[in-house]
Amino acid sequence: MATSDSPEPKKRIGELRLVWSSAAKYPGRIAAAIAALAVSSAATLAFPYAFKRIIDRGFLAGGTAASIGASFHYMLMIVVALAIATAFRFYFVSWLGERTVADLRRAVHANLLRLSPAYFEENRPSEIASRLTSDTALVEQIVGSTVSIALRNICTAIGGVIYMFALAPKLAGLMVLAIPVIVIPIRLLGRRVRAYSRTTQDRIADIGTAVTEVLGAMKIVQAFGQEGRERRRFTDHVEAAFATARRRILMRAMMTAIIMGMVFGSITFVLWEGAIDVVAGRMSGGDIAAFVITAGLVAGALGALTEVYGDLLRGAGAAQRLGELLAEQPTIAPPAKPQALPLPPRGALSFDHVEFRYPTRPEVAALADFSLSVEPGETVAIVGPSGAGKTTLFQLAQRFYDPTAGTVRIDGVALTQADPAHVRARIAVVPQETVIFAASARDNLRYGRWDADDAAIWDAARAANAAEFLETLPQGLDTYLGEGGARLSGGQRQRVAIARALLRDAPLLLLDEATSALDAESERLVQRALERLMKGRTTLVIAHRLATVRMADRIIVMDHGRIVEQGKHDALVKKSGLYARLAKLQFDGEAA
Repeated sequence: MATSDSPEPKKRIGELRLVWSSAAKYPGRIAAAIAALAVSSAATLAFPYAFKRIIDRGFLAGGTAASIGASFHYMLMIVVALAIATAFRFYFVSWLGERTVADLRRAVHANLLRLSPAYFEENRPSEIASRLTSDTALVEQIVGSTVSIALRNICTAIGGVIYMFALAPKLAGLMVLAIPVIVIPIRLLGRRVRAYSRTTQDRIADIGTAVTEVLGAMKIVQAFGQEGRERRRFTDHVEAAFATARRRILMRAMMTAIIMGMVFGSITFVLWEGAIDVVAGRMSGGDIAAFVITAGLVAGALGALTEVYGDLLRGAGAAQRLGELLAEQPTIAPPAKPQALPLPPRGALSFDHVEFRYPTRPEVAALADFSLSVEPGETVAIVGPSGAGKTTLFQLAQRFYDPTAGTVRIDGVALTQADPAHVRARIAVVPQETVIFAASARDNLRYGRWDADDAAIWDAARAANAAEFLETLPQGLDTYLGEGGARLSGGQRQRVAIARALLRDAPLLLLDEATSALDAESERLVQRALERLMKGRTTLVIAHRLATVRMADRIIVMDHGRIVEQGKHDALVKKSGLYARLAKLQFDGEAA
């Protein structure tokens, strides 16, 4: 997602093909919009002829009231046709714009859901969110307004030029000769506008990122008194966006001034020649009036096209950014012919000589020649210092990454040979940092099994010691829990996560120490809920508090991505190894 302020020649209007292909799914609406556009353009071009009739048949020819009335009746018919056609055009192009944006948002979001977590570690989610909002808003403007304006002005310009040739070929020829002079600055200046348009969107994405980050950490910002610094940092982002937009606006203003000057300058010189023809009797007053009005319409259309071109360039930049998200392929995907996992599920998990390096830290081996076999129904605790590789085991077990070497298996099937969705369906997770969605309590609980009814939800809540506080919520299960579960305490959020895992009812359970940040009472309630959850399941526990590993069937001690010790608590303490040192440090700290 790297950006640059320099022009990028490859980014042209052709980038909008993503938008065209999406809009092309609705040919009926496009046809209706084009028909309405054609009628409105034709009605617009009929006005010069109406004025010609009024002047030639009324004022100059000494026409009667009846002939003048007929000419004005003709003009009123044009007005009615223009009004109706414009309304239809507005409706159909606006519908196309909204529908196209909705489809693009759905397609981009669906593709994002396919990508592995590694992608979101390397790319800022806030910037991705900006692409789904500000960039799609630009696309909506392009489809729902800009393209319609462009087509209308193109039709007006072409139709106007044809009519001018019919009225006065010599004058029209002189105007056509000026067109190449007008097109050249559009090409030259348009390249700069295109580059600045893309950069402006990148700066706006930076603003969105800064806002999301600060609002999500407002308590920390205020606790450390960093409001002033964050205000200055946000100001820097805003000013950077303004500076880029100012350069883009300046370039567009220059382009508009040059082109409008050339267009109307050309018209002035051509009309000068036309006035001479009228005096010489080679043209009628109605002809020159119609020619002047038509020339004005053509000039206005060409002038509007310069503005439209700038908008199209901005839309091309937005479409390219959306296209990048759509084109992104998941690094973790099911094989062409995935191997079926055995039934019934057993919950066996094994790591066979696994080596793994994170893409962002390839110089460090998170796991090195790691082998571990966990039997169905066994509870294995994983302990070790920070950076030992404990969390990496969970990441590989859920196939968020593939090992650099070796094999991870579930129920005897290599994860790389199975469908990731089927693998994850056999796993329930209770993370240390619980994720609570900005939704109702019911939706957060049944995230483990979306089709669960209220009876199953309450059973899981009672088993997780969560029913008591859920019953006291203002609207019960329908209560909105707030952003990140702001209406719940830490212990309550953990119990919601446990109930979610209970509803999942998976044979393999991954616990990332769910009690490390809780007070004694909350820890007691959560621990009891965990004991119920672990019954009859294969369980891997990342244990930061060694007191929680005493119930494990086996303790695995890791350091630098390797197993350095394993066994029961008492036996490991007697060895006076790493586990004994960790236990001594923790128990001594708790005693102090």
